Amino acid sequence: MQNRRKWLRTNLSYMPYLATPISSLGLAVAPFSSSIGNAAQPALTKDKPTQELLDARKKGLDWIATNQSRLGHWSAEGTYYAAMTALAGLALTCSGSTITQGPYSKNISNATDFLLSKVRTNGLIGDPSTDDRYTYGHGFAMLFLSQVLGEEEDQTRRQEIIDALKSAVKFSINAQTKAGGWGYVSAKEGSDFDEGSTTITQVQGLRGCRNCGIKVPKSCIDGAIQYIYKCKNKDGGISYSSEEAQKGQSRPAITAASLASLYNAGEYESEHVPEMWKYCKRNLHSLSDEQGWGHWHYTYLYYSQVVYRQKKEVWEPFRDRLYKRIIDAQNNDGSWTGEVASAYVTSCSLIMLQLDLAYLPIFQR
Repeated sequence: MQNRRKWLRTNLSYMPYLATPISSLGLAVAPFSSSIGNAAQPALTKDKPTQELLDARKKGLDWIATNQSRLGHWSAEGTYYAAMTALAGLALTCSGSTITQGPYSKNISNATDFLLSKVRTNGLIGDPSTDDRYTYGHGFAMLFLSQVLGEEEDQTRRQEIIDALKSAVKFSINAQTKAGGWGYVSAKEGSDFDEGSTTITQVQGLRGCRNCGIKVPKSCIDGAIQYIYKCKNKDGGISYSSEEAQKGQSRPAITAASLASLYNAGEYESEHVPEMWKYCKRNLHSLSDEQGWGHWHYTYLYYSQVVYRQKKEVWEPFRDRLYKRIIDAQNNDGSWTGEVASAYVTSCSLIMLQLDLAYLPIFQR
């Protein structure tokens, strides 16, 4: 492993350090994709990323690092501190930097400290006084902390992360609704209301925790899976909520996110999965947003994960078109802008642009 790290630092300046989160559990890092599709402007040539892709990644990562507060967080105009910090931290770890090594290790370390400082006595990672939809941040925070745990070398701090994740899992279990999903707040505070997008963050976060050795009851994940299927419409898409009054028509964004989380949960054989994949491919694969459903970056953050798990003949042509669209939209300062704050849009864009690096277990095939 040390020899491989040395080789990477010497030969691959665009990914100076090899990240192997939860390496203590023996989970291997997937290899960098070595093939290209037939797109006119491929993202990779001769087994390596194009210079345009490398430049876009670095400019974006540098923007994220530069715009971190001295307290270690990012925000969306003074709100959603936990969610923005976790997503920005994930974007940095996707580059190959870890909590201890790499050009962004200090940023990742500071983000970790900030999130640990936000762990409440009930296990929630966040602050309800500044975030009225705190389950988003809680789920993203579980995901981020679970990905950095394996590289933490200080035993005291490592134990602090483990304790935080154990408490966070308990909070998620207690916050789950009777239907098996989650809402913007805990079930008790939200009158047992649930909806798809917050449910997805919990499932991915809980899966990340389980991957790094934190106990997550099977019943909790099984309940969430059944909740997703309960929200499924005849066209294969997932609706906003399982509640009949809130259900409505299928939503491409939530369907893509649901399918990504089902893959994370190992749910490949269900009869529902192929129908959901067909719905997503029909509505999202062209990268068009003419339907007017919005939330482009949220949608493709998850849909890209879904396509990445398909055969390379499906992933690679789509990847090249996706990467071109993202790179073309990058601002001169390295950021991206959209419907939500720049920290959010830039983080989502970078996570997508770095899927091929396959450093984080949660995003690997």
